[in-house]
Amino acid sequence: MANAQRERLKAGNDRSRPAGDRKRQRLALPGMIQHLHPPFIPDRLLRLSYTYGLGGLAILLFLMLAGTGMMLAFAYVPSPAEAYASIVRLQSETWFGQLIRNLHHWCGNLLVVVAFLHMLRVFYTAAFRQPRRFNWLLGLLLLLGVVLASFSGYVLPWDQLSYWAITILSGLVSYVPMIGDGLRQLLVGGNDIGAVTLRGVYTLHTLLLPLAFVTAFSFHIWRVRKDKLSIPRDFSEAGDTPKPRLIATNPALVSVEIVAALIVIAFMLAWSSLVDAPLLAAADPNYPPNPAKAAWYFAGLQELLLHIHPLVGAVVIPALVVIGLVMLPFTRPDDDSRCTGIWFRSRRGRRLFARSLLVGAVAAAALVLLDEVGSLADIFPLMDPLLRDGWLPLAAGLAGIWGYGRRVQAGGAAPSEVRLARFTLVLAVFLTLTIIGNLFRGVGWRLVFPWEVFA
Repeated sequence: MANAQRERLKAGNDRSRPAGDRKRQRLALPGMIQHLHPPFIPDRLLRLSYTYGLGGLAILLFLMLAGTGMMLAFAYVPSPAEAYASIVRLQSETWFGQLIRNLHHWCGNLLVVVAFLHMLRVFYTAAFRQPRRFNWLLGLLLLLGVVLASFSGYVLPWDQLSYWAITILSGLVSYVPMIGDGLRQLLVGGNDIGAVTLRGVYTLHTLLLPLAFVTAFSFHIWRVRKDKLSIPRDFSEAGDTPKPRLIATNPALVSVEIVAALIVIAFMLAWSSLVDAPLLAAADPNYPPNPAKAAWYFAGLQELLLHIHPLVGAVVIPALVVIGLVMLPFTRPDDDSRCTGIWFRSRRGRRLFARSLLVGAVAAAALVLLDEVGSLADIFPLMDPLLRDGWLPLAAGLAGIWGYGRRVQAGGAAPSEVRLARFTLVLAVFLTLTIIGNLFRGVGWRLVFPWEVFA
């Protein structure tokens, strides 16, 4: 009797609610989707040109990597004597083994690109200021984790690419002052690259990093919900806070995401069916490939080391870049907050982006070509190599970045636009060095045409 009375009261309360509340209740999202999205979002967030779905694409790729990785784990043997052979058996004797490995490989590479583009999107829409400051730092940590996960997977086949990639990276780590040798031994698992190295990388790739990703991804998504999404705005709305028109996430956004996910999955399956993941001969410490290149996303750093002392190129410059990215949301806000949600801050910011991208690319390519003609060692043969090839080029580079920003500021640019110009200049140099290292370095690290690299 009491139960029946409670049901009548509940029904009466439901009828007494406004129609809008009852409609919101009917549109409530399932548990998992509700964790990813709020029930209602501003209609402007449906603009693909604002986020390009990069965050959701990263999550989709991670899930595809987790699924294919679990299948690969059944066939893989993490020992130098069996690792390469297990990959060969997987590709030749296991049904769809080649496809699964291809899918895992290309999803991992695409995730690096997507995570990097997502970081650029947050910067260029000024969405890293309070209250999203902490999530910017968490996003940088996730980007680092994505690179580590991709590199550790790059090592596991234990072919010539894998062995010499870990050899090159461990050599770079050893340049860290005071603790370099200890870091190298921690990375390698001893003095020599071998069974301990492979087991450590396998554990990192299959256990530690996936657990860290699940935790960090969940917290990152929660912070996005807590801090509120930045709302896209037009140039004319700088400084204004447009009143958003709310729409139901389901089906407006969820249906688009499902269709987009199906398209991405279909594309990755088609690509993986046509393009095989690289696999060279089994690892041989006695016969390094020529040239011995690191993973493609480290090619820019490897190219930099051809022109700058390893201590400065492998330690100081990456440290300065990381410190700059970490400190970015803590700098003086100036007018960043007025531009949140606007691509490139303003129309002038858009022009500065294009100009800085061009200047940085031309400057980097010109300096590489100039160094091929004659280096500082030819001009100052008696000068200390660290000073000549390290500190002097670093000082010249920092002075160039500072001077470029001052020139932009003299042209009437706002402080946020000056930061955008300097950031883009450094980005252009990094991308140019990466392209040169991947596509224009051939035998003996000589500059060649791209078709000679892939001949």
